[in-house]
Amino acid sequence: MVFSEPEINAFLTSRRAALDPDSVGLPEGVTRRRVRGLRREEVAQLAGISVDYYTRIEQGRAHAISDAVLDAVARALRLTPAEHTYLRNITQMRRRVPGGSGGAGGGCSVATGPHPGERAARQRVRPQVRQLLDALDDTVPAFVYGPAMDILAWNRLAGLVGFDLAAIPEAERNAARLVFLHPDARDLHPDWEQLAEETVAALRAEAGRHPEDPWLCRLVGELLERSDDFRRHWEAQAVTERTHGTKRIRNPRVGELRVTYEVLLLPTDEGQMLCTYTAERGSRTERALRALAASGATAPAEATAVDGAAVDEPRDVASGVEARGAAEAAGRAEAAVRVGAR
Repeated sequence: MVFSEPEINAFLTSRRAALDPDSVGLPEGVTRRRVRGLRREEVAQLAGISVDYYTRIEQGRAHAISDAVLDAVARALRLTPAEHTYLRNITQMRRRVPGGSGGAGGGCSVATGPHPGERAARQRVRPQVRQLLDALDDTVPAFVYGPAMDILAWNRLAGLVGFDLAAIPEAERNAARLVFLHPDARDLHPDWEQLAEETVAALRAEAGRHPEDPWLCRLVGELLERSDDFRRHWEAQAVTERTHGTKRIRNPRVGELRVTYEVLLLPTDEGQMLCTYTAERGSRTERALRALAASGATAPAEATAVDGAAVDEPRDVASGVEARGAAEAAGRAEAAVRVGAR
């Protein structure tokens, strides 16, 4: 299972280990520390609770933990907002059900999956959202993500920027699976290690929100079994919410793209988010995206060209787009002159 007493213990232990006593205003002490980070009694002191109570919280043996106590522990451990929310989520079941092991810790296995109808229901994207994707098609790659980082829909340009999503089986269209299991992931993402770390931290936050989701449980179990890199990052216990940022993509047609991504919650579509890629106005990436959109979805990567120039070279893409833009502008200007003369 994803969550149980060991999960709570692993998370709080890792956060204790990440803090130095001097960073929280505590003396080093006269005895040598056997492990790095804060001791349990130091966290309890900072949180204003007894050592025994904090120990029971960390070991997953405490029930009916109040919000005030969780807030105090979060402050003591200097948790980020995402980590604080995650702590609330993974202790919620235990707080709600006396004597329960809580969370997703009770019976999920790698072989367990959702009912086919449930899987289909979570993948429905409203027609209005699909219209929005189409409206962005010429300039902005856009995706719709569902629960557990499933990729539910995308526009044509999004399908040309990175992974060939149309060629990937539906059951494998999941952002975390692609990052860790797709053979082209490292080639497409020059900053793969950073992407991998952020992906796992975001997946852990997602798991905290949905601790009993069988599809999510199955996904985490599969990745733990098949990817040593995923296991390494998962055991680091990092938690984050990916709402915006930048990334580099090494596109086989147009070279390296540097995009800014924004993740927008779709409030009436439970668990669904819209993610867009944009580029700075006038940048080489903006010109490359326009060239990619103009190249068409069916042309093979090695044959794509703009104005006779192969676009796998970044400078050729930019100059090709600029040349075409200049020619179009010149044509419009000439037409305007002829109209004015009449």
